Amino acid sequence: MTTGRANGFPPRRRGMRVAHVLLALGALGAVLVVAALVVLLRPAGPRPHFQLPVACGEHWQLGTYPGHDDYDVDLFPMDGEVWGRPVLASYGGRVTVAGINGSLGGRTPEDPDGPRGRGGGYWVKIDHGGRWETQYLHLLEPPMVEVGQRVAQGEQIGLVGSTGNSGAPHLHYEQRRGWQKVETYFDGVPSGITHDDSEYTVTRTSNNCVAGRP
Repeated sequence: MTTGRANGFPPRRRGMRVAHVLLALGALGAVLVVAALVVLLRPAGPRPHFQLPVACGEHWQLGTYPGHDDYDVDLFPMDGEVWGRPVLASYGGRVTVAGINGSLGGRTPEDPDGPRGRGGGYWVKIDHGGRWETQYLHLLEPPMVEVGQRVAQGEQIGLVGSTGNSGAPHLHYEQRRGWQKVETYFDGVPSGITHDDSEYTVTRTSNNCVAGRP
């Protein structure tokens, strides 16, 4: 004999309960979407006082070339060995990425002409608050920091290398406001690297001398 019940509730009441759950989930999803849009559309905060991501007093060449992409900066030291130079946080913040972008390839100090990889190789992203972010690519080895870790300005996060799609050891660096790349500023001075329609280089001296606060 059938009773017209399942799990102790009439079918109609069960259906109403499911409908209420679905409505609640839909409302929660809408709230989350609105919250995400508020965060994304919120104006960026003031530009942090970024420093060159290299040791205090060192002289580095900043450059770009056709096809490099707008605002991207490649850094090469003006003297000394390139491989393994310390890469420092340009400003304090929280690490959001510390791993591999693309594939590593096989270029090392022992085999500098080894096969190229893809993408940025070993890399780090740091969230500085106010929707500002920096990225550091082509590191020699796994980053010295972990996701979620807070770092101070001037704290070492890796070593200069040539992993990923890199033709020679260097540091590829970006500053981003929201999701958009912008011209890099160091010690309050614009780098002059904006578009990649022609080759451009400039020399700067690092003032990343005293560890600041994240």
